[in-house]
Amino acid sequence: MIIIRSVVFNVLFYLVLAAYLMVAMPTLLLPRWGIIRLAQHWGRVNLHLLRIVCGITVEWRGLEKIPAGACLVAAKHQSVWETFALLTLFRDPTYILKRELLWLPLFGWAAWRARMIPVDRGGGKPALAAMAAHVRDALAAGKQIIIFPEGTRRPAGAEPKYKYGIAHLYGEGIAACVPIALNSGLFWPRRQFLRYPGTITVEILDPIAPGLPIDEFFERLQRDLEAATARLIAQGRRDIAAAGAGPAAV
Repeated sequence: MIIIRSVVFNVLFYLVLAAYLMVAMPTLLLPRWGIIRLAQHWGRVNLHLLRIVCGITVEWRGLEKIPAGACLVAAKHQSVWETFALLTLFRDPTYILKRELLWLPLFGWAAWRARMIPVDRGGGKPALAAMAAHVRDALAAGKQIIIFPEGTRRPAGAEPKYKYGIAHLYGEGIAACVPIALNSGLFWPRRQFLRYPGTITVEILDPIAPGLPIDEFFERLQRDLEAATARLIAQGRRDIAAAGAGPAAV
């Protein structure tokens, strides 16, 4: 049953994505907010599809901790799920993404028009400086900058590998950093097509106000985010085992 549901969901997911990208083309002539609102609607549709087709629901914790204005958002990245789900949480979300994604037809054009911030991961200090400049402008405009501080998807429970870029951005001293822990990788595993039923838990942690020394911030971010993520993963694994919905149930 899990295999059938996963196949049905994946087919619908890519059909819906293609449909939204086609709808997005006329909005390239509209202000940025048009594409952002369309992307947020796409995110909500995907969450509904996951609930209806795969039996995957979401528990959001700590939403009241999200600042009203500009902030840095440092989220764990375990699957494709958070790339669309986190869009629904913020008024004016802006992702930091790898430059190569802007080269994709349709998707890249929409991301460019939505003013997502590209980064050349092999570009060294010049690339970091360019990214920081874009982030400063976006924060000054009141946007919420979403960054995955490990730079890529990591399996649930994998050893963390944080990049120092988030510390450089925090060091600008412009906005608070909001850590987000989650356990999405248990239900939407990295580089797998199976979708396991259960409840993805997302927890917004206490914002880290600007002003800390960069190294102290970097240490605190990792400590707080990894502790919360480990707790959510342990809880998710217990729930999966109790429901018999894990890989053994396939």
